[in-house]
Amino acid sequence: MTLSSAILETMPTATLGRSGISRLARRNPLVLIGAGMLTLLIVLALAAPLYAGDPGNMDPFKRLQPPSAAMWFGSDNLGRDVFARTIFGARISLMVGLLSAACAAVAGLLIGILAGYNRTFDNIVMRVMDGLMSIPTILLAIALISLTGPGIGILIVAIAIPETPAVARLVRSAVLSVRERPYVEAALCGGARLPKVLWRHILPSTIPALMVQSAIVCASAILTEAGLSFLGVGVPPETPSWGNMIASSRLYLAIAPLTIFGPGILLAVTVLSVNLLGDGLRDTFDPRAKRRR
Repeated sequence: MTLSSAILETMPTATLGRSGISRLARRNPLVLIGAGMLTLLIVLALAAPLYAGDPGNMDPFKRLQPPSAAMWFGSDNLGRDVFARTIFGARISLMVGLLSAACAAVAGLLIGILAGYNRTFDNIVMRVMDGLMSIPTILLAIALISLTGPGIGILIVAIAIPETPAVARLVRSAVLSVRERPYVEAALCGGARLPKVLWRHILPSTIPALMVQSAIVCASAILTEAGLSFLGVGVPPETPSWGNMIASSRLYLAIAPLTIFGPGILLAVTVLSVNLLGDGLRDTFDPRAKRRR
């Protein structure tokens, strides 16, 4: 059986024939809205050096200044441009969110496929996954960062590790529902090797659920990074991040509200765009979920 026929049997019929963007927009506009908002944020973050200014430039004589033509969001308690720091902070949040989701998706995919197809591996590894899921994400991340010290790389790993079990369990459930299908048994009886069967027949059935879960993990990772930075255990204080910007500006809310509203609103918009994309993907791959709501 070919890969295309495997996909036809394992994916809902509502996802077939959606090659045109206009057709997808008519049936499920949430995907395009979320993807458009997220793409715009990524472009703004990548192009930040071209228009946002220097986020680290301090001028003590311009502390807590109101918005102006030079500083659209005003200045913070150290005289730094809040708009520049907010835009550059998008780089940190988006990078942590996307890379954490990618790491959790890859690790969860490998663990879930092996656990769903190998009962011995399943009994051992899934108990470890259950143990990780019993620990709150932010507490496990704080523990890992405390052992190694702050940094963007360790922050990504610290967020990805506790998010991996949810991805692994989701992929495992998809594999369990597919491995007994007739076309899988026919492929094995026909002499196909197990890696080929996993790649051509098992893996396609996990992609829809993996895409939806990755969007959920990305939104959760962005919020976790902001929370860790707010607590002072995320990125270093000199690095612009929405979390540490909100933490350092909360004492000056009455004097300079945009120092906290700017990063806070952009954080909310980013998480909203990722959630809209995730909801749209879920409705696309599982139309029954949309009818139940």
